[in-house]
Amino acid sequence: MRASLRTKLALVLVVAIVAVVGLATSVTMVLVKSPGQLQIMDPIARQIRLISDLAGSNAAVAADGLKFDPVPPSDPVSPHFTQDLRDALARTGEPLPVVITRPERGAAPGRPPMSVSIPVPGRGWLVMPLQELPPPGPPWMLLVGYMALIAVGATAVALFAAAKISRPLGMLEQAITSIGPDGNLPHLPETGPEEVRATAQALNRLSSRLKTAMESRMRLVAAAGHDLRTPMTRLRLRAEFLPDDERDQWLNDLEELDRIADSAIGLVREEAEPGSDEPLALDRLVAALVDDLAGLGMTVRLGAVEPAWTRAGPLALKRALRNLIINAATHGGGATVEVTIRDEAPTVVIADRGPGIPPALIEQVFEPFFRVDPGRRKQVPGAGLGLAIAREIVVRSGGGIAIRNRDGGGLIQTVTLAPVPSESRAALLDQVG
Repeated sequence: MRASLRTKLALVLVVAIVAVVGLATSVTMVLVKSPGQLQIMDPIARQIRLISDLAGSNAAVAADGLKFDPVPPSDPVSPHFTQDLRDALARTGEPLPVVITRPERGAAPGRPPMSVSIPVPGRGWLVMPLQELPPPGPPWMLLVGYMALIAVGATAVALFAAAKISRPLGMLEQAITSIGPDGNLPHLPETGPEEVRATAQALNRLSSRLKTAMESRMRLVAAAGHDLRTPMTRLRLRAEFLPDDERDQWLNDLEELDRIADSAIGLVREEAEPGSDEPLALDRLVAALVDDLAGLGMTVRLGAVEPAWTRAGPLALKRALRNLIINAATHGGGATVEVTIRDEAPTVVIADRGPGIPPALIEQVFEPFFRVDPGRRKQVPGAGLGLAIAREIVVRSGGGIAIRNRDGGGLIQTVTLAPVPSESRAALLDQVG
């Protein structure tokens, strides 16, 4: 799974912050070294030697508040600190077999963290309290905990910063995914930080320009199709005075031009006029449409039909399905139409046994004026806009069209439409019933 831009930004920021803090900490530890064992143990060793000498040579001092035990305390011995202190005593004078002990966990409160037992000849062991000594070597556990705390804090800061940085990109993604079937971008509120406002303003300007360009194109196509009517009418009148052997050819060409103009105007009208949607009994609409086309002499057959409801413009949807069925009946040698429910969506399946479409061209069938075989244009009338108009209507109704080659030859056109909620469907059935 590819990481999102926000995740990558957050990861880069976390690595950068932790790396900088870690490097600064390492340099600080090198420049400002903690006192070593020699600097800690040697002063303690001198104090202990002084106390040992006073306690052993001066009986009055030894008796003044000092307590001697016959043996060292029974607490666990700290071998490392004991050996370090004995080495320090050996460096500063005569060695002494001192013992450093540490109370067990859960000991009585008030006891010192450590104790040092000093042997005094003739008197026993002098037990003195000792402050907690730092562990030997670098404080790795402390450093690891410190870096973990830095990493957690850096992660929170990086996620917040990455969210702020990627917010304009998120707005752009949201705007693109919310483009309606008419191809228009929704208007975005121009509020928030300067970068967000600039992104929203740019997207709103883009939406306005695209809308203006699309409307201009629609007006141009509609005007061209409308203006063609007058010269075609004059040409049709003039063709009536031509010889019989030429008149039919001229009239056929004029009829084809008329179909192209009508189809172009119809396509523009479907793009420009949203229309009004209403609940439709899809099974009844398809059955009536198949009967109409069969009555016109087309090879159309109604297959399996399930009760299905959808929401669309009745005239527009009927026109779309009519174009698809006529396309199958004309180019596929006959059409079989079925109505079913797939994944809770009402679906119309139109199958034929024609020559099919080469796989390399099947993605182009919805392009205006597209023909698989331009040489068949004389045998099969049409402007090449039927599928484009059908897709425009179905997409505006919240559905989709898929075309694939059929096993054994032919095509299967699958029209998936928006379902009607079950509550509304029950009310409609009650009204119909």
